[in-house]
This record gives sequence, C-alpha cells and structure tokens, in this order.
Amino acid sequence: MGRKRLYDEDLRHRLLDVASEQIYRHGVDGLSLRRLATAAATSTAAVYTLFGGKPELLAALHERAFRRFGRAQNAVGVSGDPLEDILRLGRAYRASALDDPHGYQVMFGGVVLPDQVSPDLRAAAADTFEPLLDAVRRAVAAGQIMAGASVEQIATAMWANVHGLVALELGGFLPPHAGNPADVFDSAIQANMHGWTRTE
Repeated sequence: MGRKRLYDEDLRHRLLDVASEQIYRHGVDGLSLRRLATAAATSTAAVYTLFGGKPELLAALHERAFRRFGRAQNAVGVSGDPLEDILRLGRAYRASALDDPHGYQVMFGGVVLPDQVSPDLRAAAADTFEPLLDAVRRAVAAGQIMAGASVEQIATAMWANVHGLVALELGGFLPPHAGNPADVFDSAIQANMHGWTRTE
C-alpha cells in the first residue's frame, strides 16, 4: 500500500478557500501565512510545500477564481438568439459572483494585478471575456446590434454595466427602494442592450 500524501488536494483547496475569505475580509495585506495555516488547521510548512510562498498562493487564487468564472460563462452555451445569450451571460456573471464573492474579490479587487501573473494566467483571465465577445459578434452579424462601434467596445460597455451592478450588490450599495436586485439587474442589462440595438 502506498504512503498517504501528507498534503493533498483537499488541503490545497481548503487553504485557497480560507485565503480568499481572509483577503475578502482584511485585504491582501491582512493575509498572513501563519494565520492562514492556523485557520485551515494545518501548518505553515503545508502552505510552503503546496504553494511555495505568498506570491504563488495569490497566483493560485487568481487562477482558480478565473477558471471557475470561465466555466460559468462557457456553461451558458450558444442559442439562436445572440441578445438572449447576452442576457443569460449577464445572469451567469451575477450568479457566479454571488456564489463566490471571495473569488470575485480576488479577480477584480486588485488582489493580483494582470502584470503580476504569468502570461498563461493572463490568457486564462482574458478567455473569460470570449463568450460575451462571441455573442456580441453574432448579434452584430445578425443585424441585432448596430456596428457603429467595434465588437470589443460594445462588449466592454456591456461588461462594465454588469460589473458595476454586481460590485454595488456585493458591497451592499444598491438602494433599498430600488427593489429586488435580480430585477434591477435584468432591467439594467436589457436597457443597456437596447441602447446598442438597431432602431432603423
């Protein structure tokens, strides 16, 4: 019988979960490897063995968050109506953020900046934008969206709309009288899409 690994994947994932929660609550400067190990019921040796150090731990958090987010976006799939796909991608974006607010903070809270990760990780992060780009590209080709701006500009404007709404919701900054956050979200996405649709 082979020897059981001292530090396994379950421990690795537990350390990532605890680290992302600590960053969410205290910021990256509040992440201490010693406190992390204690909170995860392990030793600092486990952290160093599994990750190498704090920079590598942050890179691993960044990669995991973006890969999870990318899977959620890709799971939306492609239908015969690009505008419906854009709406569904926005909803999937919000659901992913609400399901994993700690990971969302790692992705977009300045925990790890793009120039601080490897080219492979930057590519993995950029890939999460592809489903929206593809949907916008198909909407332009179908004549549903005006082609007065580039596909990249239109998709970025739509992404910024969704991102801002999610950031407000996660931060607790949506006005209480605005109503159900999901309804606010859907209305805002559809209004944004309407602004890009052809009117002639």
